[in-house]
Amino acid sequence: MLEFYKKYQTENLSILNVREGYEFQMGHVLTAKNLPLSTFETGDKQETYYVICQSGTRSAAACQFLSAQEFDVTNVAGGMNFWHGEVE
Repeated sequence: MLEFYKKYQTENLSILNVREGYEFQMGHVLTAKNLPLSTFETGDKQETYYVICQSGTRSAAACQFLSAQEFDVTNVAGGMNFWHGEVE
């Protein structure tokens, strides 16, 4: 999480939050896009995606799914449970 947070502070990251909409509304990383795992769509294969959920379980599944389709993804281990930055 610390490595991700440092990148977040210095880079323009594409962050996918794979929690359900109601969870996203309770708080999320400021620049995150909500894309619930239950309704997953695919994105731009030229982009690097940082995938986050509440604890890391759904984001790990999303990363596995996207990796199999040759997307460049990183699971944000610990998810929102360990996020110490601002939330919206």
